[in-house]
Amino acid sequence: MSAYHFHVTQIKRSKGQSAVACAAYRSGENLFSDYYGEVSDYTRKHGIVHAEILLPTYAPPEFSNRQMLWNSVEKAEPHPKAQLAYSFDIALQNEFSIEENIELARQFLLDEFVSKGMICDFAVHLPDHKDGIQNPHFHVLCPMRPLDENGQWGAKQRREYVFDEHGNRLCDKSGDFVFNAVPTTDWGSPETLEHWRKTWCDLCNAKFAEKGLDERIDHRSYERQGVELLPTVHEGPTVRAMEERGVATEKGCLNKWIKATNKMILATEKKVSALEKWVSKNHQSELIQSLNAYNSKRNAGAYSQTAKIKNLKELTDDINFLKANGIESFEDLQGKLDELNKKIDDFKARSNEKSARLKEIDNLLIWAQHYAENKSIADELAKIKWKSKREKYQAKNENSLRLYHLAERKLKPYFKGGKLPINAWRNEKTQIQKDFGEIQKQFSAVRDDVKKLWQIKYKVEQANIQTKENEKSKRRETYEI
Repeated sequence: MSAYHFHVTQIKRSKGQSAVACAAYRSGENLFSDYYGEVSDYTRKHGIVHAEILLPTYAPPEFSNRQMLWNSVEKAEPHPKAQLAYSFDIALQNEFSIEENIELARQFLLDEFVSKGMICDFAVHLPDHKDGIQNPHFHVLCPMRPLDENGQWGAKQRREYVFDEHGNRLCDKSGDFVFNAVPTTDWGSPETLEHWRKTWCDLCNAKFAEKGLDERIDHRSYERQGVELLPTVHEGPTVRAMEERGVATEKGCLNKWIKATNKMILATEKKVSALEKWVSKNHQSELIQSLNAYNSKRNAGAYSQTAKIKNLKELTDDINFLKANGIESFEDLQGKLDELNKKIDDFKARSNEKSARLKEIDNLLIWAQHYAENKSIADELAKIKWKSKREKYQAKNENSLRLYHLAERKLKPYFKGGKLPINAWRNEKTQIQKDFGEIQKQFSAVRDDVKKLWQIKYKVEQANIQTKENEKSKRRETYEI
C-alpha cells in the first residue's frame, strides 16, 4: 500500500548530536569526527541499498568525500550548541522498484534542494518489518550553513537594523543598535517545507499515474484532508521527553494505539474503495466459476499431491466464505461492501465518542489534581484576617491560588456532597480503555473480511487474464488454420 511520510528535524550539538556520526549511520560507513575525536562505525548496518552526495556546481570537489564534507561542516560551526544540519526522513513507495525509487528521490533532490545551493547527502534504506512488508525510505542530510559562489561556508543569518522615522538606527537601553536576525536562506521556513512536501507528493502521484496505478498519496494532515479519523491526544513536552527516553506513558500508549488504528482504518478503507471500483467494472465475471478456473490453473502447475490438497482447501475456504456472506454475484459483492462501509463508519463513530470522553475525563482528573494540591493554600488564606498579611500571602502564592480557583470553577458542576467522583472517573477511564480493545477486536473481523475479498479479487483477476489469453490463443490457431 502507498504511504506518505515526510519528516524533517535538525541535527544539534545541544542534543549531543554529531553530523559525522549521523552521516555514518545513514550511509553505513566508518567515519571519524575531528570535533569529537570519535569513530562512528556503521559498516555492519543492513538494509542500506544506495548512498550518494549531490553537490551544487560551485561546491569544492572534495565534499564528495563524506568524511571531509561533514568534518568541514563541524569545523565551520564552533559553538557548543550549534545547529549543524537538516535531517529529512522520507517514505518511498512499495509500488515502485528500488531503481525507480532512487531515481525519483534523486530527481526531487536535484530539482528542489541542489538547485537552491543545498548539499544533499542521501541514502536509501530498505529494512524489513516484522510482518514481512518492506519499508523503503530515504534519509537526507543537508548542511544548514550555505555555500557562497566561491565554495566557502557563508552565514546562516544577517542583521537587519531597525530605524526610526528619521532614518536613524534605534538603540536599546545599553546603547547597542537594535536589529533583527534574518535567515540568509528560506530553507527553514514553513512555506518552503510545505512546498517540498507537496512537490514530493505530486512526483509520487505522477509516477503512480505513469504506471497506470490507482494509488495516490496526500501530503496534508487528516484534518486538512477532511478525513474523519481518530484524533490523538495532546502529549506535551514532558510526556514526549519521557517517550523519547523509552519510558512508557499513558498518553503515549494511547496515541500509539490511535495512530495504529488510524493506519488500519485508512488501509481498510482504501482496499474497500479499490474493491468497489473493481466491482463496477466486472459485472460480467462469475465469481465461483472464476475461482474454480484459478484453482485448475494452480493445480496444473502443482508438483505434488500435497500442493493440490492445499489448493483445494483454499478454494473450499473461498467458496464457503462467499456462501456464508450470501455472495453469488458482483451485485451481492457490492452489497457486502456497502455493509462493510457501514461497519467502518460505526467503528469510527464509536471510537471517536470513546476518545472524546477519555479526553474529557483526563482533563477533569488534571483539574481535580490542581484542586487537591492547592486547596490547603486556599484554606490557609481563608484563615488570615489581617489585610496586609493576607495580601502578602496572596502575592507569595499567586500561581497556586489562581490554579485552585480555576479548578474550582471547572469542577463546580461535578461536586456531589462536597466531593468529586474521582474514583468513578478512574473506573470509567479503565472501562473505556477496555472498550477500545473490544471495538478494535470487532473491527479486526471487518478487516479480515476485506482481506479475504482482496484475495478473491486477485484470484478472479488472474483467472480472467488466463481466460483472455486462452481466447487469444484459440483465435490465433483458427487464423493459422
